[in-house]
Amino acid sequence: VQLVESGGGLVHRGDSLRLSCATSGLAMRYYHMGWFRQAPGKEREGVSCISDADHETITTIDADSVKGRFTISRDDAKNTVYLEMNNLKPEDTAVYYCAADPEGCLLGNYHGMDYRGKGTLVTVSS
Repeated sequence: VQLVESGGGLVHRGDSLRLSCATSGLAMRYYHMGWFRQAPGKEREGVSCISDADHETITTIDADSVKGRFTISRDDAKNTVYLEMNNLKPEDTAVYYCAADPEGCLLGNYHGMDYRGKGTLVTVSS
């Protein structure tokens, strides 16, 4: 199983970025997916989670710090999950990690996710 994040980079305050997480080796539609981040010198934190696609309704959860600015989505035909980030702030600077778990995704449980990627760096300058 592999999760490979991409799309990070250096942007300015107020800019937008879209992160992608390409998965392989798992049937992604049966997995809850999440984005987590770790800023320099800080603990890793949950950003957004999206439920699996095996039910009629797909639900999402966002951290308070990104509500209204970030949107998580999934394309199971492409085995890819996305994080659309708008109105970026310097405090969004972090390494962003993708994770997958068949049982669920909780913003505070990065280490409980079955599979995790290696991350992509997002730097927001002021």
